[in-house]
Amino acid sequence: MKLYRVGFLALAAYSICVAADAQQIQINKENKTIAITTSDSAEALADTAVLTVGFHIYGKDKDSTYADASKASNAIMAALKSAGLPNEAIESASQQLGPLDASGDADKLRYAQGLRFAFLQSWHVVVPAASAANVLHVAITAGANDSGGIDWQLKKDDALEAEAAKKALEHARQIATQMAEGLGVKLGALVYASNQTPPRGLAALLGANGAILQTETAQLSEKIKNLAPLAISPERITKSATVYAVFAIE
Repeated sequence: MKLYRVGFLALAAYSICVAADAQQIQINKENKTIAITTSDSAEALADTAVLTVGFHIYGKDKDSTYADASKASNAIMAALKSAGLPNEAIESASQQLGPLDASGDADKLRYAQGLRFAFLQSWHVVVPAASAANVLHVAITAGANDSGGIDWQLKKDDALEAEAAKKALEHARQIATQMAEGLGVKLGALVYASNQTPPRGLAALLGANGAILQTETAQLSEKIKNLAPLAISPERITKSATVYAVFAIE
């Protein structure tokens, strides 16, 4: 019993030191176990990009605005298809035709120029990370003047989650070993473990890390078309896991 009291005092001091790392340690002297909750993370370079591709067009009346939008929409889609993208890689996100707001600051100048309607359309395009810059270039030069948001992803992010959980469990075992040594006992086998991986944030799903490129014209000049694609690099994806592990002590 004296040995355990000394161990509990050491445990109290140790718990204060590790509190910043969100670690929790419990020792049960009745069933001879050490229970630890701790977290860790793993990261890898993204191998998939979900591009936001879109355009906006302004016109003097509803019919002409829609007619111009139809031409732009089909030109962009044709360009994406010519780049080798399959149908399942392109998903419609939004499309809207509506009148301009004469009282709004953003539309006052357009309204003064006789423009009365606006059409906006966008797609989500899934491509390999290495192809993101080229596909975005193809879309923009075809008239996608409201494009650029990128949501970087991993095809097999469950493998990264498993790696994070494995690291957290190894971390838990290291802490348990140190605690067992402090108590003067031997750490036994792992008797129970569970993990919870936090979901990705909404910002990531919306592609908040991408840059938005906008121009006022649906068609770009030949000078722009002859430019090289943008310099774009994939981001590193991080997954974290929290593990609750119970070890026997002998």
